[in-house]
Amino acid sequence: MRPTAVSRAPSGHGSAEVGSTRLALAGQEWAEAELARPDLTRAELARAELARAELARVDLARAELARVDLAEVEFAVIDLETTGWSPQAAAITEIAAVRVRGGRRLGEFASLINPGVPVPRGIEDLTGISDWMLAAAPKLSAVLPGLLAFADGCVLVAHNAPFDVGFLIAACAECGLAWPGFTVLDTVMLARRVMDPDEVPDCKLGTLAGFFRARTAPSHRALADARATADVLGWLIRRLAHRGVRTLSQLSAWPEVVA
Repeated sequence: MRPTAVSRAPSGHGSAEVGSTRLALAGQEWAEAELARPDLTRAELARAELARAELARVDLARAELARVDLAEVEFAVIDLETTGWSPQAAAITEIAAVRVRGGRRLGEFASLINPGVPVPRGIEDLTGISDWMLAAAPKLSAVLPGLLAFADGCVLVAHNAPFDVGFLIAACAECGLAWPGFTVLDTVMLARRVMDPDEVPDCKLGTLAGFFRARTAPSHRALADARATADVLGWLIRRLAHRGVRTLSQLSAWPEVVA
C-alpha cells in the first residue's frame, strides 16, 4: 500500500528546528569543537561550517515561531500504531499525520507499514491491524521521508508525545535519516493544564474527543486518532486564548507541554 498524502500545504507559519534547547546546544557545541580542531580536512571544515550556519538559521526560525499567534501556527498532528510499547523492542505498523492551522485541516498523510515482524495477537485485537494487512505495505524506509517532508515547517503534535516521538526518532536512526528536531507539543500535558478536574475524569484521547465532540472518534488507527487529536488541539488552543496564552513563547512556561 502506498502512503497517501492529500492537499499538501505550503510552508507558512511554523518551523522545523533543532528541537529542544538541550539538543540545539549540543549541536552548537559540536560545531564549535569541530571548527576548533587543528587537523580538520577541507571536507570536515565545510561540514562544520554548514552545521553552524544551519543551527543559526534554526535559532532564528525558533525565535520567530515563538512570537507567532497559535491560531496561525501550522501543526502536524501525528499518530502511530506499533507492534509494542518500546521503540527498542517494537516496530511501527501505521503512521498518519494531519496538518492543521487555526482549526482547519490543510492536508493528511497516512500509510500502513510492513514492520518485518509479526503483529502480536493483543495488538491485532486492539488495532485491527493484522499481518495479512501489512504483507503488501511499504517498508518504513519508503514511508518515513514522506512523513518528514509533509510535516516540514510545522510544530509536531501528539497525544502522549514521548511515545510517538520516541518511535520516530528511533525510526530516523534506523533509516539513516537526520531527525529534524521538531518543536513538539503534547496534548495530554496541555489538557492537564487547561481542563478543570470536574469536566473530565482523565485526559485520555477518547475522553477528550468525546467531551469536545470531535469530528472523528479515536479508534486505535493512526489517521482516525490523528484527526481526533487535531480537533482536541483546536479546542485546547481556544481555551489557552481565553487565558491570555497566545504564543509558543508563552507556552514555554510549561516545559512539559512544549519541547
